[in-house]
Amino acid sequence: MLELNAAPATDLIKDGSEQTFMADVIEASQEVPVIVDFWAPWCGPCKTLGPALEAEVTAAKGAVKMVKLDVDQNQGIAGQLQIQSIPTVYAFYQGKPVDAFQGALPGSEIKAFVEKLVAMSGGASGGGLAEALEAAETMLEEGAAVDAAQTFAAILGEDPASAAAYVGLVRAHLALGEVDQAEALLENASDELKASPELETALAQLGLAKQAESAGPVAELEAAVEAEPDNHQARYDLAIAMHAAGDAEGAIEHLLELFRRDREWNDGAAKTQLFTVFDALKPEDPVVLTGRRRLSSMIFA
Repeated sequence: MLELNAAPATDLIKDGSEQTFMADVIEASQEVPVIVDFWAPWCGPCKTLGPALEAEVTAAKGAVKMVKLDVDQNQGIAGQLQIQSIPTVYAFYQGKPVDAFQGALPGSEIKAFVEKLVAMSGGASGGGLAEALEAAETMLEEGAAVDAAQTFAAILGEDPASAAAYVGLVRAHLALGEVDQAEALLENASDELKASPELETALAQLGLAKQAESAGPVAELEAAVEAEPDNHQARYDLAIAMHAAGDAEGAIEHLLELFRRDREWNDGAAKTQLFTVFDALKPEDPVVLTGRRRLSSMIFA
């Protein structure tokens, strides 16, 4: 079992002191982020957090470093940073504190904390921006939209022309319900970004999010469609409400049914809405592939 006060296994993780703080943390953070773990031998949660942090730092392969400071032995630094309870973790980058947390976090949150730091520095000495993008996408898929937004923003700080990060930031705002911020980002995108296919996807997602703001209750609309199957407006509204509720497959199903019943209704609104839903999803999504195939078979029947 790993002892908390054991000597670190690599130069990425070291025991620090007040005498070495400038070199180990402030100066070292000019190159990569440095995580400072304030702990004490008598602290129970520290025995869980410390090894978990070390594992993530090791996995980052040099993109971040870690310094362990025993608060009992380094009361001056602990006082300057106003450490009131332990474990407390600070992250430094380019000589300044950039993030912090208290208490023993779950493994997923520790991983997200480290990944944000990797993205902030552009993945220096590690896997680069591609891995940071992948990490941000995972955060977004897992519902950690705030962490994803911060990571996408950090990537853009290193590569302002990254369409994937720009669109990711838009999607993170949409996931947070911040439609106005997402719309402002899209409106202020550079001409180069506006020409990217990724932005077309974001525009479709924005359009659907704005529709969702006025979507009616799914249950009421389902009842209306069941009572009157040829009520095209109710079916169309139901599709919008279902998509807003996260049921893209159900929305596509009703739009296809509306197209089957009356493809010319409301200037072909069903077909137009179907393409918007398709564009907002990943092209390889099975729901998209099936939906496009069924729509094509109806068009060319």
